[in-house]
Amino acid sequence: MSYTLKLSAGELSRYRLMAEYARDTETADWTAAGIGSGARVADVGCGPGAMLRVLAEIVGPTGAAHGVDQDPDAVAAAGEAVAGLGHASARAGSAAASGLEPGSYDSVMCRHVLGHNGGAELEIVSHLAALARPGGTVVLVDVDGTATRMHPDDPDLADLTDRYLAFHRARGNHLLAGVQLGWLLEQVGLAVEMFRHIGPLMRIPPGLRPAGWAARDALVEAEFAAAEDLLRWERAFARLDLVTPRPWGHVAGFLAVGRRPAAS
Repeated sequence: MSYTLKLSAGELSRYRLMAEYARDTETADWTAAGIGSGARVADVGCGPGAMLRVLAEIVGPTGAAHGVDQDPDAVAAAGEAVAGLGHASARAGSAAASGLEPGSYDSVMCRHVLGHNGGAELEIVSHLAALARPGGTVVLVDVDGTATRMHPDDPDLADLTDRYLAFHRARGNHLLAGVQLGWLLEQVGLAVEMFRHIGPLMRIPPGLRPAGWAARDALVEAEFAAAEDLLRWERAFARLDLVTPRPWGHVAGFLAVGRRPAAS
């Protein structure tokens, strides 16, 4: 599956915002999953490395944080994100064939990947489970893509969201990936220890752009948008940046933790 989210400066900023929000709200889940000082962790589908950097900081120099992504630009950005951290690295590989050593990680994380790989969800989660050591964990994060909301809404930006979702449906992607995380972990033989809604619900800061905007070139290429749509959406974002008080935004995100059985 080709990478659709263009890695602009704004998109990199969105990834960093998401990673910091996750650090603020998911730390207890990560600790329970074995992500702490000295742990070996993998970030499969690491994108430009914002979360990889956070994980590397948590496990520290006595641990290891290895990121994998299929997009060369994302791998390069991830390498820059962890530059200077000798215990962290990024490499090319797919979510179902990462090239990482099986059975060698205390925890394997995979965020916002399953919903972009329609039909391959079980194959991916099976591979993640194989990377975890006996007794280790798999941490999955994904969304219900049909439940993204903003209030007050802008009809032009609602149109962008609708077209982005239609684009994913046409590619066979699973818009409800988040709600199936627990089931996926069980299907590959892991015990589900946590499965919960994680939001976020937040005031939308000026300048923030959603994933649909990052995918605008792919939308045009696939004929889900035209040049005049991009101009209309750009004007809508300019309006949005001036709104006071700031609108509220919600993404229906989900987190699940599955544990591999310990060796007998």
